[in-house]
Amino acid sequence: MKLSVVIPAHNEEGSVEQTVRAVADRLRREEIDYELVVVDDASTDGTAAIVRRLAAQDPAIRYVRSPYRGGFGFAVRAGLDVYTGDAVAIVMADLSDSPDDLVSYYRLLEAGFDCALGSRFIRGGATHGYPFVKFVLNRGVNLFIRLLFGHGYNDTTNAFKAYRREAIDTVQPLVSNHFNLTVELPLKAIVRGHSYAIVPITWRNRQAGVSNLRIQEMGGRYLYIILMVFLEHHLSRGDYRRPGGLHRENRFKRWRSGDGPGRVTSGAVSVRRDGD
Repeated sequence: MKLSVVIPAHNEEGSVEQTVRAVADRLRREEIDYELVVVDDASTDGTAAIVRRLAAQDPAIRYVRSPYRGGFGFAVRAGLDVYTGDAVAIVMADLSDSPDDLVSYYRLLEAGFDCALGSRFIRGGATHGYPFVKFVLNRGVNLFIRLLFGHGYNDTTNAFKAYRREAIDTVQPLVSNHFNLTVELPLKAIVRGHSYAIVPITWRNRQAGVSNLRIQEMGGRYLYIILMVFLEHHLSRGDYRRPGGLHRENRFKRWRSGDGPGRVTSGAVSVRRDGD
């Protein structure tokens, strides 16, 4: 199974090279067939030159200039337009996501799950340098989403996730232009009947550059996407659900590494089948 890694990058010259090299090195050590699609989101610094140099050295690294206007969601969508793998992961360019966790995601998809969803806030997960105000807002928003959908997942807003191609095809068309894409992708995949596993992950605050997330601008955008998918789930009568989507009786179980199919390296895993 080939894994594509979409890395949206806006003015990330201080960290994008380290991110790309770390991800590529880790996937090579695991002998995973991969491509890294680095999407330049209207950068005005040296990001483009750095990625083009890396791409010249490694044919598995691709530089893509987003054809859309600026915005995180647009950049991810540009990567999803062109990736060639059987599965795709979204990884931030600021060194916040662990390549080891990316391997864990791959093993879950390899085992047959449609979606690999990480959580920083379950046993085995961790955050380092998480700003307090952002943490409080994050926990509030994720609690709201969890209560609304009952999906057993407490880190929906985190961008770092992985999906089989079938799941990405099912959730199209995507409408989010900004960071609200981080909730549109998993929520649509869940309510449209894709299986998913939840694994603990580690997150570290960026060491270079400035975050592009503007919390004060995102509240209404997040709410719009959350309510859009919620209404689809309860009012569309399954019009958008994939054929053969799994049902309530297959919804939930737990196991530890080694108890289920495939090899998962991050300890306990929660497994959900749909959002009913």
